[in-house]
Amino acid sequence: MNLSVNIAGVTMKNPVTTGSGTFGSGEEFSEFVDLSALGAVTTKGVANVPWPGNPTPRIAEVYGGMLNAIGLQNPGIDVMIERDLPMLQKAGAAVIVNVCGKSEKDYVEVVERLSDQPVDLLEINVSCPNVKEGGIAFGQDPKALHHITKEVKAKAKQPIIMKLSPNVTDITEMARAAVDAGTDGLSLINTLTGMKIDIEKRDFVLANKTGGMSGPAIKPVALRMVYQVANAVDVPIIGMGGISTAEDALEFIMAGATAVSVGTANFMNPSATIDVIEGIKDYMKRHQIEDIQELIGCVK
Repeated sequence: MNLSVNIAGVTMKNPVTTGSGTFGSGEEFSEFVDLSALGAVTTKGVANVPWPGNPTPRIAEVYGGMLNAIGLQNPGIDVMIERDLPMLQKAGAAVIVNVCGKSEKDYVEVVERLSDQPVDLLEINVSCPNVKEGGIAFGQDPKALHHITKEVKAKAKQPIIMKLSPNVTDITEMARAAVDAGTDGLSLINTLTGMKIDIEKRDFVLANKTGGMSGPAIKPVALRMVYQVANAVDVPIIGMGGISTAEDALEFIMAGATAVSVGTANFMNPSATIDVIEGIKDYMKRHQIEDIQELIGCVK
């Protein structure tokens, strides 16, 4: 039974990776999960310099999921190179590094620093605010997305995966912009913008007022967008958004995702990724499917 998939020339032993920002850089979950058993570990976003993140409170539980306004807090690329990447290499995990920035220069600097590091894929988080364009996210403007994709692709030594924001009118327009600029693949979706109000305090629950919503409630939206993009462009897709079980993951694969990412579910069940892998194996056994390629995009 073959569970291996290919993302832009990189072979993953199975189609399951971790949602950026929900798994640290792997070490935090290594007591619960054999990292080498995963298709890949996708790290928390890393910038060219340390980011302090947003003020607290910055996480809130909501019906069917959670809101977060962490603000991409991270210790910066120096710490990742010195501490995290050697650990992941020793653990035997395939590595996808999520890259964030506030300007094109920021992204390019991180990508260049990673050029000679043991990293398999670069996932570029374009939901970051573009400080030079009034704070609008790179991924909400097709021209800005095209430009940042082209700049990163020109400098990257590893294949790049542009991670799309769902906070747009037409997700396929954004996907085409990234593909036209040369991306090797796409990740979708990032979180949906949401809000929660404490009616007793008559105030926002999050200090940032708004946050990114993730969890089971967003799965139907994410699944729809993955299906649309899979039928609009011809690059591999890592599908994500509310995946908690093997059944969820299989829906994304059947909609056209080559691989899937388990995110918020890790907070509730630290072994969620392994459960999803085992569940996919069980499904394939029950249905006598020898190769997972038979399932990718089988629903049209």
